[in-house]
Amino acid sequence: MITFLVAIALLVVGYFTYGKFVEKVFGVQDNRLTPAVSQGDGMDFVPMGTKRNSMIQLLNIAGVGPIFGPIMGALYGPVAFIWIVFGAIFAGAVHDYLTGMISIRNRGAHLPELAGKFLGKVMKHVVNGFAVLLLLLVGTVFVSAPAALLYDLMSGWMTLTLIIGLIFLYYIIATMLPIDKIIGRVYPIFGALLLISALGIGGSLVITGAPIPEMTLTNMHPDGLMIFPLLFLTISCGALSGFHATQSPIISRTTQREKDGRKIFYGMMITEAVIAMIWAAAAMSLFYGTDLSALLAESGPAAVVSEVSLAMLGGIGGTLAVLGVIILPITSGDTAFRSARMILADYFKVNQILVRNRLMFALPLFMISVVLTQIDFTILWRYFSWANQSTAMIALWVGAMYLGLQYKNHWISSLPAAFMTMVTFTYILNAPIGFGLPMPVSYAGAAAGTVVVILLFANKLKRERALNQIEVDDNAERSA
Repeated sequence: MITFLVAIALLVVGYFTYGKFVEKVFGVQDNRLTPAVSQGDGMDFVPMGTKRNSMIQLLNIAGVGPIFGPIMGALYGPVAFIWIVFGAIFAGAVHDYLTGMISIRNRGAHLPELAGKFLGKVMKHVVNGFAVLLLLLVGTVFVSAPAALLYDLMSGWMTLTLIIGLIFLYYIIATMLPIDKIIGRVYPIFGALLLISALGIGGSLVITGAPIPEMTLTNMHPDGLMIFPLLFLTISCGALSGFHATQSPIISRTTQREKDGRKIFYGMMITEAVIAMIWAAAAMSLFYGTDLSALLAESGPAAVVSEVSLAMLGGIGGTLAVLGVIILPITSGDTAFRSARMILADYFKVNQILVRNRLMFALPLFMISVVLTQIDFTILWRYFSWANQSTAMIALWVGAMYLGLQYKNHWISSLPAAFMTMVTFTYILNAPIGFGLPMPVSYAGAAAGTVVVILLFANKLKRERALNQIEVDDNAERSA
């Protein structure tokens, strides 16, 4: 229990200390007009208040990631707490803040545009493909997961196919309408239910003195799976997630002032980490001394959610908690498809004011997702995890380059970027879905690849600074 309480306290302290430091490094200019004000179109660029933006951001980024991921990460034992806490403070929240704020400084641009501007034109195309793939996987997973939970909750009262169809119908409506019509109105209500359910589980852990294991670096995974790199892909949302880089630009287009960014982007990532801590601790405590892996293998993380909720909060409270968990993926799924539509529209430079222009991108995305729902969830999750953390890696390098070009402390982004480069390279070299190489070979290859990426970053930063200096000198001469 002490480990759990200390971890929660560290997350809160991290927001007020390191979050403030990151904000200072970035350099907020509250007199600048944000895209919500300067480019208002009544569709995607719509000024909204800080509280509403914060709640929408939290629900956008949360999904089932900070619940399902930590439940599966609980198999490793309390070492998972370290990644959630330090990953969120020094990587995840920095990642979310920088992608959101850099987007604000660049007319609400999405990650592919930012990658193209700061890492080169080739990266724009690479990231565009990564981002759309990631969002399709997220949207599909966030149809399947809540549908399964609803099906179990209603005891077969509706068929699974019908539930999936209804969720898709909601996604279509939410994706097509202006952001303040559905998302801006119902998310604050959903957010309250989410927070109440998480606080209910967390409060129950503390009040009942649940047997949460204390800190140990021992790998407790029953199958002996290695902590590095697997833990860092298993727990993504709740610590660091590239999916967030596709969501923050949505809210960059509705944020009214730059000084609201720390609360909206950094703060909501810390809030998500608290939720992840609660569910990881709940899984560890409820299944302490029993075989959590057997239940996960048999019924998946959704079964753990139901058992934890009902055991700790009773019938009524547990049902409300499960509803809160169901809301998470649904409220991330709709913005996943919305973000995919916006990214494709920006890439092909198609204005989204007209309905037919929105349908041009939205309908094919939904058709592909329907096909993907027929694939096993666990397979989708494996590809999602790698694509997700690869996107996070790229977004952190974008943040590092932006800060470096401003002659600011890029280490707050480049250090976690280098770490995640090593993680993602190691995974794809070793994993069966990748190259299937032996782990020692994968470590060596990933280390070499990471060094190459760091050198490429340093070289590009040096060249871009030199070009900028030449431009400054030329402007000075013309002025003279």
